[in-house]
Amino acid sequence: MDGGSNVSVDSSVSCARCGKPADLQCPKCLELKLPRESASFCTQECFKASWSSHKTLHLKSKLSGLTASTPDEQISAALNDDWLYCLKKGQARTSKLPNFDWTGPLRPYPISSRRVVPASIEKPDWFVDGIPKIEPNSDLQNVVEIKTPEQIERMRETCRIAREVLDAAARVIKPGVTTDEIDEVVHKATIAAGGYPSPLNYHFFPKSCCTSVNEVICHGIPDARRLEDGDIVNVDVTVYYKGVHGDLNETYFVGNVDEASQKLIRCTYECLEKAISIVKPGVRFREVGEVINRHASMSGLSVVKSYCGHGIGELFHCAPNIPHYGRNKAVGVMKAGQTFTIEPMINAGVWRDRLWPDGWTAATADGKRSAQFEHTLLVTETGVEVLTARLPTSPNVFPWLNP
Repeated sequence: MDGGSNVSVDSSVSCARCGKPADLQCPKCLELKLPRESASFCTQECFKASWSSHKTLHLKSKLSGLTASTPDEQISAALNDDWLYCLKKGQARTSKLPNFDWTGPLRPYPISSRRVVPASIEKPDWFVDGIPKIEPNSDLQNVVEIKTPEQIERMRETCRIAREVLDAAARVIKPGVTTDEIDEVVHKATIAAGGYPSPLNYHFFPKSCCTSVNEVICHGIPDARRLEDGDIVNVDVTVYYKGVHGDLNETYFVGNVDEASQKLIRCTYECLEKAISIVKPGVRFREVGEVINRHASMSGLSVVKSYCGHGIGELFHCAPNIPHYGRNKAVGVMKAGQTFTIEPMINAGVWRDRLWPDGWTAATADGKRSAQFEHTLLVTETGVEVLTARLPTSPNVFPWLNP
């Protein structure tokens, strides 16, 4: 770790950590010519205490000057700032690119250190050690909960926050932005709303959202890779607030995307919309997969079978399971008061996936692209309420929604 440098600092400059008058400045920030407001500290103790978060400024500065850099240069810059590749479902790190038979052109990049959550934020039980305790042993893994009016109201509030967080992420997506920067936006927006980013340390997942690029189906880990013109990226956000979770995701265009990818994303969006349209009391859960499979197949696309929608509320994942493929064996019928997600993953090629060495990232087995959309839904007496529905303020990023 670099040591603070004694330099003459304007008396109006405050410590970046505690706000006291500052007379030290980070030598790396001096070298990179970063603004003094974010580089000044009152004591070595404040500097050291801030190091884990402060050092990310150095990487961002380096990456911002590497718009024409090669992937190797981006990776080198990240490794130089102590970012590392993820292994073992988030429980291990390495400075070497893992050995793996990658299915497509995408590769993992180093990831930054875990982001800080203020003490004032209510946290789920996996926050400290990465292990959910209540969820796996709950009766709600086998029984579909009928939510009370009070639970439903909390779900509405949390899902609206989740929507606003995802919209904030959507606004920054463009060529040149790293998926780690998207994660930072999600993390800060969630914290600002008083929520906790549910994925953070859930079964050791190292980040606050999932960013799944191109051939990644789901659970991609935000890292130092810059999005490139022509990429597609799914951002999956879940917020924990007032004791309940709200979950949604969307797949976005990055710059100029080829026609096949545009059709893939639109078809996936339509699969979700068609599935939502049948949700009402008395409908069998298995019907969701039939509707999705029918629409995807008509476009020559395949439906992922390895991952499904799920119940949600005070638990992140619980009954019912909602498969997205046809001829599934889901048990049960929808009833008013139930909340669950539908989140079809649609592939341009085969439906099968392969797991990367990080233990989280699921990529298509043939390296072709994948898209996904997700909403959290409430079954009402007469139909369905989309709790994570788009808002009038949501960014206009999908051409087919334009009047």
